[in-house]
Amino acid sequence: MRLILLGPPGAGKGTQAQRLVEKHGVPQLSTGDMLRAAVAAGTEVGRRAKAVMDAGELVSDEIVNAIVAERIDQPDCANGFILDGYPRTLAQADAVEAMLAEREVKLDATIELVVDDAALVGRIEKRAQDAIAAGQTPRKDDNAAVFDERLREYYKKTAALIGYYHAKGFLRRVDGMKSIDEVTAEIEQVLASL
Repeated sequence: MRLILLGPPGAGKGTQAQRLVEKHGVPQLSTGDMLRAAVAAGTEVGRRAKAVMDAGELVSDEIVNAIVAERIDQPDCANGFILDGYPRTLAQADAVEAMLAEREVKLDATIELVVDDAALVGRIEKRAQDAIAAGQTPRKDDNAAVFDERLREYYKKTAALIGYYHAKGFLRRVDGMKSIDEVTAEIEQVLASL
């Protein structure tokens, strides 16, 4: 199972990815986690990423793509993986397609979590309140101003992937505004139909 979870910030991609990991035993690949792991491991691409991050710059698509390619070659990805937060751009989507073609494997689906943007603000504010109630520090992006910026960035760069994957026949849409369990059930129905 090779999946991409697509949707704006706060749509529930991370929550659903974790449920898929638990049920299907394939890893969730988050670019942030992969970047930190590559830097910690001191791989060649990790050293390149560290130099860029230490300079306070954004890591280029070339480096991110190389880190993803390195990660999907790990043994735990042999039976598949879930990409969460990657690809973010059309260029990265083309890179994923090339990576998979090189390895003679295919993408099974891109699952878009369809959500109401206005309702997402309430969702992220609740996530921050829940973190505080649990004695944790809320994520720095769990406030309305940061969320607004992230949402604009999503529509500017990432939303184009909806049409990209639809045109390739890989897009499946799930109502991300339902309860967590209902969203999980819809995703499982999509997977059963593949």
